[in-house]
Amino acid sequence: MGTLGAVFRHPDDIYPLLKLKRAVKNAAKQIPPEPHWAFCYTMLHKVSRSFALVIQQLDTDLRNAVCIFYLVLRALDTVEDDTSIPTEVKVPILLAFHSHVYDRDWHFACGTKDYKVLMDQFHLVSTAFLELGKGYQKAIEDITQKMGAGMAKFICKEVETIDDYDEYCHYVAGLVGLGLSKLFYASGKEDMAPEDLSNSMGLFLQKANIIRDYLEDINEIPKSRMFWPREIWSKYVNKLEDLKYEENSVKAVECLNDMVTNALTHAEDCFKYISALKNPAIFRFCAIPQVMAIGTLALCYNNIEVFRGVVKMRRGLTAKVIDRTNKMSDVYGAFYDFSCMLKSKINKNDPNATKTLSRINAIQKTCMDSGVLNRRKSYIIQNGPNYNSTMIFLLFIILAIIFSYLSANRSTN
Repeated sequence: MGTLGAVFRHPDDIYPLLKLKRAVKNAAKQIPPEPHWAFCYTMLHKVSRSFALVIQQLDTDLRNAVCIFYLVLRALDTVEDDTSIPTEVKVPILLAFHSHVYDRDWHFACGTKDYKVLMDQFHLVSTAFLELGKGYQKAIEDITQKMGAGMAKFICKEVETIDDYDEYCHYVAGLVGLGLSKLFYASGKEDMAPEDLSNSMGLFLQKANIIRDYLEDINEIPKSRMFWPREIWSKYVNKLEDLKYEENSVKAVECLNDMVTNALTHAEDCFKYISALKNPAIFRFCAIPQVMAIGTLALCYNNIEVFRGVVKMRRGLTAKVIDRTNKMSDVYGAFYDFSCMLKSKINKNDPNATKTLSRINAIQKTCMDSGVLNRRKSYIIQNGPNYNSTMIFLLFIILAIIFSYLSANRSTN
């Protein structure tokens, strides 16, 4: 009923949702027949459906490399995230993980649900890895080694300062950006991007996820995962977990806004990276997650629900982003629209209001200076629901089909 209600409020979501559904089916049909590759692409769909959709646009050679890169790092992340593994066991695995990708027999029991399957059958990922070109293998090994070492470091270290926070995000996400740049370069389709821009691409995504996932991480059993830096949260509460309690709601939102403001510092580097891309498929692959990140930050800003449950973009809006992010004007337009949404939520009494406003204004200036805002359709900010006759007619047809289906099932039962 929640999805149906969202469609009523946003009937222009219908077409992108239908296209997304068709894309999901098409992606499932493209799973390779070889058992090890079939496992890798099937697992990719299970652990990250949105990523699996975007990756399908890449040419086969690069698509296979990015698929394996993602699964290797997802497996590494599964080891890090499993709080039931003793530190003395976890750290050596993280440090040696880059060598395990060459071992067709290695696997390790950890994680839950689909992630447990990934770890139990990791030898199939290794088999696929060994079929990649040497340039791809070297890039994946190099990033996995650096990421494992960084994760091991922060197993034994708290995120105290903002510098610690940036360093942790570099290890778990900035290195992903660097690795992808290396894979794009190895494919011959892109020039090698500057390391600082590749790093910012990862940090922007990771910080949006860390902000959004506060409640899930703090409630992790048997041990909380704490990624918000003490340098920020200690200005508002005595303990990080205090932010989730209702009596601290005002301070929690102020802390949240401080975190979002910090994340916004990476937006302009993302513009520089994305605008330099030449290959259309790689452009979409890189641009769509960044648009999702600014959308997530806009939704989270000044939103107490971050400390009460899950805050995420509605499925219809996600479908629109995937459908309509095709060129740089779309990226500037989406960032401009989402920054307008965030700007409208700034409370002048918030302790970081001036800093937040300054960063939003800088993002909007870059978007306006591009001179392309008028070349795209604004699909995020609207004065009201756009109930045109075609949409209403289509909506009634869909509802009639659903009603007929339900009635038929009821009669059969």
